[in-house]
Amino acid sequence: MTRFNENRRRLMQGLGVSATLAGSGLLPTEVFAAPKKSKTIGRVVVIGGGFGGATAAKYLRKWSNGAIEVVLIERNKEFISCPTSNEVLAGNREFSSIVHSYEGLKKNWGVKVVHATVTTVNSEKRRISTDHAGEFSYDRLIVSPGVDFLFGAVAGYDEAAQKKILHAWKAGPQTIALRQQLVDLPDGGVYVQTIPKAPYRCPPGPYERVSQIAHYFKTEKPKSKIIVLDANDQIISKGKLFKGVWDDDYAGIIEYRPNWNVTEIDAATKIVTNEIGDKERGDVINLVPPQHAGKIAHDAGLVNANKRWVNIDWITLESTAVKNIHVLGDATLSAPLMPKSGHMANQHGKAAAAAIVEILSGREPQPTLMANTCYSLIDNRRAIHVDSVHRYDPEKKTPIVVPGSGGVSTAPSVEEGLFTRAWANNIWADILT
Repeated sequence: MTRFNENRRRLMQGLGVSATLAGSGLLPTEVFAAPKKSKTIGRVVVIGGGFGGATAAKYLRKWSNGAIEVVLIERNKEFISCPTSNEVLAGNREFSSIVHSYEGLKKNWGVKVVHATVTTVNSEKRRISTDHAGEFSYDRLIVSPGVDFLFGAVAGYDEAAQKKILHAWKAGPQTIALRQQLVDLPDGGVYVQTIPKAPYRCPPGPYERVSQIAHYFKTEKPKSKIIVLDANDQIISKGKLFKGVWDDDYAGIIEYRPNWNVTEIDAATKIVTNEIGDKERGDVINLVPPQHAGKIAHDAGLVNANKRWVNIDWITLESTAVKNIHVLGDATLSAPLMPKSGHMANQHGKAAAAAIVEILSGREPQPTLMANTCYSLIDNRRAIHVDSVHRYDPEKKTPIVVPGSGGVSTAPSVEEGLFTRAWANNIWADILT
């Protein structure tokens, strides 16, 4: 048994996870006893059907034994996974494989799924309004809006420029469009990848994206080059592993420049400029802007941390700004060493669902242990990972990493590549079926 598998086994046994789920890194799903269904004990409206919101919707129904009515409002007709979308860019996965239906939530769990955009949140009356599906009242509201982009932080990145210079940081049409730009790039062309200052949504991880595209260039366009312009002072996730892969496997393809914060772009000439006036040109530029909590979190008056994120009570995930509203995933001000990942949003969804079941049942909610695994494919077969376990600290009032939990890969491996794809299949099933 490899050290990776042994660590995984110990971590999952410590959380009470069966061997079936051990490869996925998911928390157990039967940790709360569902009350016997007698009558409806409340209605929860969930805004946002991504990794956090869809998880919360399912587990509210599951753990309440159907006693909580759940309305999930999501503007997109289908669930599109940001994790694994980097593989699409490199031609290692079909786009269709990351697109999933919400039918399982409807048929299997009785979640009412409404495809609309929320326009207003009236927290005093506990009602939300939508653009075309009417109004909905709630006893508890969950907001899981993901991130939106601070386009204004990059001069010249206006609406017209955004049509040419893509971020592809929300999986969907831009994923397909950026893949086409890479296909159309002549052998010998230059791809520029910009990375904003942390924190930002990950995955899609920027360093994984660089690795995936480098593999594509190495196999299909060996004269092409990648220039990485990172606003951070170093690779901030799995740094030693990524650097080793880039040096060993992609020497001459990847040029990495830390402390390179893009502040301006000329979309016509495809030139980016940094804070001190240095310039760089690319044939394809993937510009990822700084991020903040999704728009509805701002509109609802939830954002109260650095004008970008939402502070929450980590026992219930309830907003500290507005009562009866719980906020999940990327929109929150992260706890120490807690990533803005899809896996973490899934854990937030379960924690919020557990707390709300307790609250609406007249019981005191308890803090939930949360775990996270972030995998990164560095080519079409091998992967690396980092994982952690987060336990609520009553004195600090925030989750902290459990000493000795988790860790990082010792080296890339095909074995971890298999775990990566198993993780994706398992977490999609956990959320949506």
